[in-house]
Order: sequence, then structure tokens, then C-alpha cells
Amino acid sequence: MRSTTLIKKMLGLMLGLAGSLATGLAGAQTPEWPSKPIRIVVGFAPGTPPDIFARMYGDYASRKLGVPVLIDNKPGTAGNLASDTVAKAPADGYTFLYNLSTAFTINPYIYSKLPFDPEKDLVPVATTMRQGLVLIANTKFPAKTIRDLVAAAKEKPGIYSHASYGAGSPSQLIVESLKDEVGITMLHVPYRASPIADLVGGQVDTLMEPIATGYPLISSGRVQALAYSGPTRHPALPDVPTLSEVMPGFSMMSWHGIWAPANTPPAVLNRFNAVFVEASRDPDLAKRIKDLNSEPLGVSRTEMTAMVRRDAEIYSRVVKARNIRVD
Repeated sequence: MRSTTLIKKMLGLMLGLAGSLATGLAGAQTPEWPSKPIRIVVGFAPGTPPDIFARMYGDYASRKLGVPVLIDNKPGTAGNLASDTVAKAPADGYTFLYNLSTAFTINPYIYSKLPFDPEKDLVPVATTMRQGLVLIANTKFPAKTIRDLVAAAKEKPGIYSHASYGAGSPSQLIVESLKDEVGITMLHVPYRASPIADLVGGQVDTLMEPIATGYPLISSGRVQALAYSGPTRHPALPDVPTLSEVMPGFSMMSWHGIWAPANTPPAVLNRFNAVFVEASRDPDLAKRIKDLNSEPLGVSRTEMTAMVRRDAEIYSRVVKARNIRVD
């Protein structure tokens, strides 16, 4: 009897141990992230396009992940302040950066020194949206297409001007690439604020403007469109040629993305990427983005890394050739 009782006790202990072990393994395999609110630091002020898109995607991620996603605006130095904040944040999967791609494809080359290393301190996580830029001109400008502009600038070197949103901005660098490629000379006029009023008024001749803000000006007849920077003609502007029609193979899009502190767990990065890719494919969210003349963009982390490298190669080449610095 004693031996039978002892055997039963041993079997009971073994079964209990096995159950505990199974429970422990199951618990270890259950993802614990996220278990608290996630903070997304945005490099621009409330109400700006990066803030608007960050909130769109943040709301979607909050619903899918079951935790609040909080937007923390830290505008300053072309997105560098926000990038530095996230670069120094704990790599625990609860702090992310929402920024323009230019924070990684232009800023490292136009600022002589950054308080963080864009390549070592931050890692790509996900993309959200992209849009091309449209070269617009005042209605009195004699050129009506990009080919007309090239011909006019060659006939009168240095007479015509192109405004920009400041030294090193995409609105400058894309036109500088055009000038180098086709061999024309134009006067660059950098602005600290928007050049739109001066463009419409005829004080400057042209401006490379994001299509989301440029299209209303074009459709209202306040400006004319000369060229689009995307790889193909924009559906809303089917008669406007692309830059590639005078610069074969050239295209440049403005896009937004999410980054995280280096050493953030890969499982977290992959999960967050999956949510944002899913968001870009969501019909309702996609429609809201397209209504702003932009397109949703959901790619893998590897593809995002390649996009950064490709754009950085193009922009850095122009920055070095023109010796552009902002500090």
C-alpha cells in the first residue's frame, strides 16, 4: 500500500511539474509587448502634414495593438530635435520617431555636427506615405513645361529664379540636380517661411512644391505646373510631364517613416512594421491619404533601409557638389 501511495504521489508531482513547465513555456512565448502606452515623437508642430499623418497611423496602431499611442510633437532644426530625443530614449519598444525621410537623407550632410548618429543610434521601422513634388511657376512665367524652362534658362542664363524652403531643402536640391543634369543656370532664392505669396506675386519665378499643397494652387489657376518629380505622371496632372522626361531615370519622392532607438527588440520592430504595412493597405485610411494627393506606403524594413540609402546617395551628391551647409 505504501509503495502504491508513494508511486501515486510521485506521479502527481511529476504531472504538476510538467504542467508548471508547460505553463511557463506558454507564458514565455506569449508576447508581452505592448503592455503600456506607446509614444511617437513627431519632428514637426501640430497641424503640419507629418503630425496629421502620424495621428492617422497612430490611431490605427492603437486599435490594433490595444494600447494608447500618444503623439509627442518636438519641432525644431528640420526634425533633428525629435530624432535626438528618440535616439537617447530607452530601446524598450515604447518610444518611436515619426519624421520626414530627409532627416536621414539630407540632414546628416547639411549639418556639420549632429548630437546623435543617424545610422548607429536609430533604426528604420516602417514607412507611412509618400508624395511627389511639382515644379510650379507664376502665371506670367514664359515657360509652360519643363522643356520650355530648360530652353528659356539656356537662352538667358541666371535671369530666372527658383525659390525654396531654405538651403538644403528638397525644394532646392531637386532643382539643383536638374540644373546640373541639363546644364542651366538659375538664381536660388531661399526662404525661411513659405515662398508661395512671392511666387504668385511674381517676385520669384519657380518653386518645387509638394503636390499636396501645390495642387490646390494649380487647380485654382493661381500658378502653373511645369513638371512632376515622381516616376510617372500624376493622375491629377496627366498633362504635366515628369522631370525624367528631361532627366532620364530621375525621380524623387518625399516620404515619411517611423524609426526606433537602436537595440529595440527585433520582434517589436517587426510587429510594429506589420501593423503599419497593414494600415497602409486599409481602404479607409488609404482613401484619407489619397484625398490629400498623397499615397499610402507600406514596405518592409529592408526596403525602407534601401530607400534611405538611395535618396541619401542622390541628395548627398548635390550637397557636396554645391557645398551646402546650414550651420
